[in-house]
Amino acid sequence: MKMRLVAVLAMFLGLVVSSSQTRAGERLQGKVRVDGSSTVFPISEAVAEEFGSAQPKVRVTIGVSGTGGGFKKFLAGETDINDASRPIKDKELAQAQANGIQFIEMPVAYDGLSVVIHKDNDWVDYLTVAELKKIWEPGSTVVTWQDVRPEWPAEKIGLYGPGTDSGTFDYFTEAINSKAQACRSDFTASEDDNVLVTGVAGDKYSLGFFGFAYYVENQDKLRVVPIDDGKGAIAPSVETINNGSYAPLSRPIFIYVSTAAAERPEVQAFVAFYLETAGTLANEVGYVGLPANIYALSTKRFDQRITGSVYTGVDDTAGISLEKLYYIQ
Repeated sequence: MKMRLVAVLAMFLGLVVSSSQTRAGERLQGKVRVDGSSTVFPISEAVAEEFGSAQPKVRVTIGVSGTGGGFKKFLAGETDINDASRPIKDKELAQAQANGIQFIEMPVAYDGLSVVIHKDNDWVDYLTVAELKKIWEPGSTVVTWQDVRPEWPAEKIGLYGPGTDSGTFDYFTEAINSKAQACRSDFTASEDDNVLVTGVAGDKYSLGFFGFAYYVENQDKLRVVPIDDGKGAIAPSVETINNGSYAPLSRPIFIYVSTAAAERPEVQAFVAFYLETAGTLANEVGYVGLPANIYALSTKRFDQRITGSVYTGVDDTAGISLEKLYYIQ
């Protein structure tokens, strides 16, 4: 912790927020309001903790309403920044326009959405994408593990997953069931990933999914399931998430910053600090930092107040490279 603090403070001393000429050493005051994704929360929390050491008079509050719930607050002007584990939706863009809310979209890390089972589950060696679809699709007839493969136990599967306001739920259902929000309804849902961890860890016959960081933090209680998308079974790891071989469940995660809030010096300083330290802190909390050129592009977008989403008009976001999206701009 001490070494991490020294490193990020050293980076912060070199920061300059070009849009307002805020000096890195200047002591700021005020409040930065963040809400949204429970998946992005560990990164934002780590950034806020280190930022607080550099700017103790700026209060950063971080809520966990889920990506969709966070966007509702953000688009009502109640928050400055929304943590999002998926890109903004078309209907949310329409709401932003109706409410006069402009925003800057910035990816901050890669996540490998992780499928997990109880640590004592000794029969699941891997799952195919087709098997995941069979389990989770609307109208699924899968009740027991034997319904997935005949040699597996005739024991009821306890299903756990994020709630419908979660960007993780949107991404998983789009990647696996080919349509966001398309899913069976008879599973235990929660916007709090720690609730899902507890559920899977307490049920030998369970199956769940959530962000990679929550698996890393609880790997003494859980097993992660390798996923086969037709090219062999691959488990999520820093390496497989970064190189894209963990497919189709690797994805970028984001922050969205209100342009109105971005005019305040404390928000400018926090966002600059976030982009400067996210790569290091993402790795520390169980995610994968982005390539340096993506953070540079995000910094440019923020400094130049480039608004809107690069995903506008893109129907399927699974597997699209950030380099392609952001270099097109």
